[in-house]
Amino acid sequence: MQLQKAKRYLEDVVARKRCIPFHRFTGCIGRTAQAKNEGSTTRQGRWPVKSCEFLLNLLKNAESNAEVKGLDVDALFISHIQVNKAMQQRRRTYRAHGRINPYMSSPCHVELTLSEKEAPVKGEQEGKEVRQIKARRAKALRIGAKA
Repeated sequence: MQLQKAKRYLEDVVARKRCIPFHRFTGCIGRTAQAKNEGSTTRQGRWPVKSCEFLLNLLKNAESNAEVKGLDVDALFISHIQVNKAMQQRRRTYRAHGRINPYMSSPCHVELTLSEKEAPVKGEQEGKEVRQIKARRAKALRIGAKA
């Protein structure tokens, strides 16, 4: 996905103009008409504002890093993005009757790679014609050898 398109999509989610369709963890998720526009078959979606703002800041940071390195910002696209679980952090919450329960946080590691689109390289037309001529000659030689 192109960088500008991804940033526009995340900004629209924060503004609640577009939603993120949910496909896997769909229990107790309400239906919305915006999910239908995003191609969801179950029409279930949400607006995870906190996550989208975090990813939006990450994309802006990656864009500024690419600009400092001298890359063309308009030709950037997201070539790889991956989210992995990180180690849970422990805290405690105090309950009634003197009990204590764990109060865990679930952080994550986000990997993001931006690449620059390269212009396609045109091959030589003469090289292809030479190959066809050679293939035709080889076919003629094979037919001539059999007869």
